[in-house]
Amino acid sequence: MVRRVSSISNGDEWGRDPSVRVMRQVFHRAEVAQEELLAGLSISPFNPKLRGWREAALELFERAWSTASRKGLFVGEEEAGALYVQCLLRILVKDGVPGAAKVISENEKIMRLLEEVIP
Repeated sequence: MVRRVSSISNGDEWGRDPSVRVMRQVFHRAEVAQEELLAGLSISPFNPKLRGWREAALELFERAWSTASRKGLFVGEEEAGALYVQCLLRILVKDGVPGAAKVISENEKIMRLLEEVIP
């Protein structure tokens, strides 16, 4: 039997806050989606350019997330992961990463949002 330790009992006071729990799920989804994307593009997790790409993608993601929030567009946990991946893809395409331009999102809401956020 596996015993789960609650975030409250292990000293994680933030774990009680529902908004923190949602954001943790959002970042988890983004992380999983990112790993799948990088594997699909055969990009090593040790690629020295990865940190810069991630930082640029996070900045773009934050702008898109803020715009979505301001407009009252709900971007749930699943969509947040997809949004982050599309932000990362935009950065990879801009940097000329082979194959990145061929990965297309089918989520129209995310694509419209990014078109609005990216100058």
